[in-house]
Amino acid sequence: MKKKKQQKLPTTYDESQAMHVKDRLNNDLIQKLKEKQKGLTEKLEQERLAEIERKKREAKEKEKNKTFEELLEESNLSWKDFK
Repeated sequence: MKKKKQQKLPTTYDESQAMHVKDRLNNDLIQKLKEKQKGLTEKLEQERLAEIERKKREAKEKEKNKTFEELLEESNLSWKDFK
């Protein structure tokens, strides 16, 4: 039995003949994808801001609900100063 010879692929690559994904898509689809990307980035920004606001409210609520003991421990006053 004879072995089949493998065909060699051309080694030269012409950049001008290459098809890019951008070239294959029509403008309407590209515009829709850009709008979707913009919408998603806005949504992520809103979620990030909401998370920051939630953390601020939690910290404020925690500060409001501290016991006298916790407030006293955080205080930097010393009874020795008032002796």
